[in-house]
Amino acid sequence: MSSLSLALRDSSTMLRRNLLHARRYPSLTLNLLLTPIMLLLLFVYIFGDTMSAGIGGGRPDRSAYIAYVVPGLLLMTIGSTVIGTAVSVSNDMTEGIMARFRTMAIHRPSVLVGHVVGSVLQSVVSVVLVGAVGVAIGFRSTDATPLEWLAAFGLLAFFALALTWIAVGMGLVSPNAEAASNNAMPLILLPLLSSAFVPLDALPGWFRPVAEYQPFTPAIETLRGLLLGSEIGHNGWLALAWCLGLTLLGYFWSTSKFNGGPE
Repeated sequence: MSSLSLALRDSSTMLRRNLLHARRYPSLTLNLLLTPIMLLLLFVYIFGDTMSAGIGGGRPDRSAYIAYVVPGLLLMTIGSTVIGTAVSVSNDMTEGIMARFRTMAIHRPSVLVGHVVGSVLQSVVSVVLVGAVGVAIGFRSTDATPLEWLAAFGLLAFFALALTWIAVGMGLVSPNAEAASNNAMPLILLPLLSSAFVPLDALPGWFRPVAEYQPFTPAIETLRGLLLGSEIGHNGWLALAWCLGLTLLGYFWSTSKFNGGPE
């Protein structure tokens, strides 16, 4: 059997292990998924009229605000979901499972690949569920072409891959599951400091550059442009650069930490 076949076999085995683990313990994924759904309902039905009036120049328009806020919540869903990956990896470390895998005759990267692919699949499912809630409460994207929908899905998957590798690294360096959850918390807090809920122009001037160039804002603006027809500008390139940079950073960080552990 070739090395590629062994890598694929071991990676699929690790993926199946992680998916079975997620199915047996769905409470963590469910709790993380509820956060963006609750924020969506909160901002639409409690703050919607006030927020939409601020965006629309004084006239409340809840449907317009639903269209504005859903793309940001889709990306926030990814940040929320991958926290569970950091916790899962940390549990494997503290329970000695990672040390056991290091001593087995398996393709070493498959251990991390199983976590990453499983997390990306969970993120995609979570995004679909939150998107369904958004559609149920009034989100519509009538102007997007099939190619733009495909590009939007690709961006969400790429963003999920990038954040997952970062979450895996956080899980590997955390001493326990609680620390892993706390270390990964910025992945769900950063969208609150972006253009997810209010335009950049509404933010304080001193804070605007930080919000504009952090990872979530370019991705959110690109997603809005693809789904709603707004101007994308330089945000598309920034979003791709952030995704690529975070993926490479997380990959090399995670593999270095995993391969550098005790045999």
